[in-house]
Amino acid sequence: MSATDAQYDLIVIGFGAAGLSAALTYAEATEGRETPARIAVLERATKEDRGGATRWTGAFLRINQDRELDTDWADHVGRVSGGLADVEYCRTVERETSRTLAFVEKHGVQIAFEDFPLPHTFDGGTPSMAAPASPRGGGASIVEHLGAALENDPRVEIRYETEALRLSTTEDGVVDGVLVRTADGRTQRLHGRSVVLACGGFEGNTEMLTRYVGDKACDLPLIAPGIANNRGDGLRMALELGADTAGQFDGIHAEPVDTRTQKADAVLYGFSTGIFVNGRLQRFFDEGRDTWDNTFEHVGYEIWKNQDQEAYWIADAKTLAIPGILNALLSDVPPEQADSLEELAGKLGIDAEGLEKTVAEFNAGVGPGEFDPTRLDGKSTVGLTPQKSNWAVPLDTAPFIGVPLTAAICFTYGGIRTDLDGRVVTPSGTAIPGLYAAGEATGLFYHAYPPATSVLRSLIFGRLAAHHAAAQHSA
Repeated sequence: MSATDAQYDLIVIGFGAAGLSAALTYAEATEGRETPARIAVLERATKEDRGGATRWTGAFLRINQDRELDTDWADHVGRVSGGLADVEYCRTVERETSRTLAFVEKHGVQIAFEDFPLPHTFDGGTPSMAAPASPRGGGASIVEHLGAALENDPRVEIRYETEALRLSTTEDGVVDGVLVRTADGRTQRLHGRSVVLACGGFEGNTEMLTRYVGDKACDLPLIAPGIANNRGDGLRMALELGADTAGQFDGIHAEPVDTRTQKADAVLYGFSTGIFVNGRLQRFFDEGRDTWDNTFEHVGYEIWKNQDQEAYWIADAKTLAIPGILNALLSDVPPEQADSLEELAGKLGIDAEGLEKTVAEFNAGVGPGEFDPTRLDGKSTVGLTPQKSNWAVPLDTAPFIGVPLTAAICFTYGGIRTDLDGRVVTPSGTAIPGLYAAGEATGLFYHAYPPATSVLRSLIFGRLAAHHAAAQHSA
């Protein structure tokens, strides 16, 4: 076969959760056909760095012990979006969760419930959900197990260091392939009966971030190196064909991360019992307005948007006494610890007088009530702006602890709109023949991301897209 006429039944662009799920599902759905299917999986990165964001994430799963999605999640997405989100999409995620987890477990991914770092977590609608689950080994386990299954299938060709440039169509608008650029800089046309866009959002593209998210987007570090390859290729190519969009295009999922390390995903989750201060040593956020899972991305966004990418988390011995709390800092560096606020300020490189003044004002504003870190305890401040709505206790007991923070981008909200089969649709809702999209390339969220579902929805809609394509190809 010449370099200009490679022929495939399915071309999948992306080697993360959505792409792997789509390629492997299609391979299984077409197994045993008289003419073996040919599948191409395109990955911008090298083999060593494959997997995009999936490779680096903890891949937390908002499920209970029965492998069922939090029953409140779909409604939760609808509430925080102000009715803008596609709730039927969310209900599809709920319906397909168990089957999809069985699929990845069949291929060697182990789902564990004891590995989540926090002593308490989601206040969701599933009473038995004491903590979300995650694959043993995080998202890297998904990449390696599903990737190995594809490598061992002679019908699958994995093309590393391959960049998707443009979709091709027949004269009547059916997507029939993609133009790619390979590692040597040359272009090649790949023909395919269907194409799945599963190449993430536009987190790694500063130009697109600035265009959609706004000023100072260049100041957002990436939460993990893998998302540098999320260049918005899927969105760009789909828009060229008149695809519709979904999700809030100036919205991002950003997280507060430790500035002392280069470790990927060094997020601070267990912040609710301390306080945040900015570079001017002023509090700027209600640390107790809700459980951490409903506020951590808002903290990250605020640090980036309004606090010049500089913040510090401060707590004391009462926080250290909470069982497992230090597991809530996913850094490889423990919090700074000191016997006085002055000493802590020195270790953090901030003004001691300013920190002591803010802590004294906070302590004076703490109201009555019993402190209970396992629930919304109503123990709040009085007369402070911003107030602290829960878990307000004086910071007055050594040792004091602190972590310097900035905000890192995890993924973008805006993306391609699809139907419930993963087909890319136009503004009228008409499906573009031969074109599918799944994962973070597709838009869903507005105003907030109810967490531990990004990898899950990627896996689910990768499978749905592949099933639909396989059925079309058998017709």
